[in-house]
Amino acid sequence: MGKKKLNSLDSLGGFVFSTNNDFEYEKENQQENLKPNQQHLEAHFSNKARGGKTVTVITGFEGSEDELKSLGKMLKQKCGVGGSVKDGEIIIQGKFRDKIMEILKKDGYNVKRVGG
Repeated sequence: MGKKKLNSLDSLGGFVFSTNNDFEYEKENQQENLKPNQQHLEAHFSNKARGGKTVTVITGFEGSEDELKSLGKMLKQKCGVGGSVKDGEIIIQGKFRDKIMEILKKDGYNVKRVGG
C-alpha cells in the first residue's frame, strides 16, 4: 500500500501549522443554530440501498453537527429504536414518521410530511 501524496494544504484535512505563539485559529464553517420555530424539517420514508428495510429520514436541519446529533439521539430514545446521524440527515429505523413529526412539533419545529 502506497502513501497518499499531499498536493495542497487542503490535503492535510484542515490542519493549521504556525510557528507564531500568539496564533489563534478560528473556525470558518461554524453555523449559527436556529431556534426550533425557524427550522423547516422534512420527514419521509426510505428503503433505498437498505436491503428492503424501511427507515424514517429527517432532513433540512440547519445548525451545528452536535445539535443535530443530540436531536437524533433524543428521537431515537423517544421511539425506542436505533438509527444514525450522517450527511446532515437523521435516520431512524422503522416507520415512525407520524410519531417523530408529533415529537418535533411539540418541541416547536416546523415539520413537513414528504412522500406517501
